Order: sequence, then C-alpha cells, then structure tokens
Amino acid sequence: MMEFWKMNGAGNDFIILDNRTLKASPAQLEALARQLCSRRICVGADGLMAVEAPRSGGDLRMGFYNADGSVGEMCGNGARCICRWVYEQGLAGEVQHIETTAGLVTGWRIGRQTYRVELNLPSVLEPARPTALGPAGYVELGNPGVPHSLYLVPGLADKSLAELRPLARQLRHDPAYPKGANANLYDRLGPDHLVIRTFERGVEDFTLACGTGTGSLVALLIQTGEVTGQGVQVENLGGTLTVDALCQDGVISRLYLTGPAVLVYRGWLEDFPE
Repeated sequence: MMEFWKMNGAGNDFIILDNRTLKASPAQLEALARQLCSRRICVGADGLMAVEAPRSGGDLRMGFYNADGSVGEMCGNGARCICRWVYEQGLAGEVQHIETTAGLVTGWRIGRQTYRVELNLPSVLEPARPTALGPAGYVELGNPGVPHSLYLVPGLADKSLAELRPLARQLRHDPAYPKGANANLYDRLGPDHLVIRTFERGVEDFTLACGTGTGSLVALLIQTGEVTGQGVQVENLGGTLTVDALCQDGVISRLYLTGPAVLVYRGWLEDFPE
C-alpha cells in the first residue's frame, strides 16, 4: 500500500510521494511516474513529485518526474504544491525552502490555497532564437535550466487547442533546441495582461498551466520592455498566475510566481500497473 497526495496548481496536477519512507530508487520513481500518471487506468497527473531528505540546508528536496518518466529540472506550479505539502506536514512554517535540481526555491504561504514561490533566475534569455517557424524567444530558468520556447500567436485566446497543437508540437521538437523545449504560445491582452498555452515536454500535450513557462514569458517580455514586471497577470487554461519581478540595472534579480496550490485528495494505492 502506497500513500500519496493529489494536488494541482491552476490545473497543472501532480502526484506527491514521500520518498523518505518509500525509499524508491530514481529508476523506480521513473517507472512509478509512467504508471501512476497514466489517466483513466491509474491516478492520472501531469507529473510525479518525490519528497526527499534535504542535502543543502533546505526543508526538503523535490524530485520531479514528467508523466513519461523523464526527469524535469523544476516545476513552478509543483513547487507551490510542495510548499503547501511541507507546511501541512508541519515541516516548515510560513516560509518554505525547497531544494530542486535547478536550485533552491523559497516559498511563502499567502493563504490556505495560495502560495508564492521565488523562481530560479534565467540562466539563458534570448529574445529571438531562429527556428523553423521564425524567431522565437528562448528562456531557461535555473542552472541546469528548464527550457522554454516562447512564440507570439495573435488571437491566441480565441484559438482551439486542436488548431494550436500542430504548431506547438513542431516548436516543441524544433532542432534549435538540442534538449527539446516546452512550447509556449502567447499573446498580449493588455498592459501587464497576457495569455499563454503551454505544450509540455514529457507530457507531450497542452497542460492547464505551466509555472516556469509563465515565469519565462514574463522574464522575456521584461527584457524586451513589453511588460513592467509588477503584478503581471498571465491567463493559463487552468487559471490566472501572477508574476512579479525585481530588476537591478536592467537585469532581473528576483522573480516571483503566485497562484493556487490545491489539495485535491489524499489516498492509498493498492493495485497499479506493473
């Protein structure tokens, strides 16, 4: 019997396992991610997060696995959910410190279902990388960073996912990105008001929200002068995320993501695919 938590951040959903007691190896966790994240035949989720003992002074360490079992560097929506998990378990107070592959992430409890995390800063920020579709922004948050391609699609909010899927899939696998990239299609709705649709690697489809994609988009548009970086509202399919940034000499020094961290249910898994 295996205990788990099911959580979501703006519809981006995750299974959380406490690997301090489970003691699964990385290979076993990769296999569990493929099994447990499969929708309709198991719990179903965009990814699996394994809570590990800290190594570098954090409250806990977060291992992130995409639904296909591949390892992810970081997940902004997942980090908010882990921050709530840590708080609910009594392992940290109103401020949480989570170790990730991309670096240390600090979180703050804003309300029962609302958390803010400080995202990793961009290690790569290119306003216009050449792709088969034309110039696209490219951002990696953290080091090693989460790769995000950012492509402007006018009228995005009115387009169906079926209409957008071929474009997003092409961008996701473009040769310009040696390790692949999350494909983020975006549009501007107004001052500091954006809309985004993210086709995520490892899920290989659109997800309802992407925290690092949202943060990457705002970081890019701060660099190009298209948003202020203060209270930027980004409409994801699953809800609105807010990004705030501090800049020093034209360079982002702090990047914050605020949004929901919802506990859907806790459960115990007895039978699952092998």
